[in-house]
Amino acid sequence: MNSLIYKQESYAIIGVCMEVHKELGKGFSENVYGDALEIELINSGIDYKREVKFNIIYKENLLPHFYVADFIIDNKIVLEIKAIESLNKNHVKQTLNYLAASKLKLGILVNFGEDSLNYKRVVL
Repeated sequence: MNSLIYKQESYAIIGVCMEVHKELGKGFSENVYGDALEIELINSGIDYKREVKFNIIYKENLLPHFYVADFIIDNKIVLEIKAIESLNKNHVKQTLNYLAASKLKLGILVNFGEDSLNYKRVVL
């Protein structure tokens, strides 16, 4: 039987996201949801960093472009937030790229733009 990676941490992250969605509903920008999430993460005592830059290396060369992950939780989970009509495979690919660049194993992709909070676990 396979166990989920970072199960308890994921549960806590989804819980704070649900709290934000419950309070704000849909219709705000990603930045507004990010600000509210930051308050919930602090109140929950969850360690995080916001808007973390990850450099991209190509054949030992630092590329001028980089990725910026919305949140890194506990130095082990990428939390990518959206405020759109619906998630699609490109959003999953984006999260996979963040995982590759960060060398982390789990991403949680959350969409606040739907009637109910929608989220996906993305594992590298």
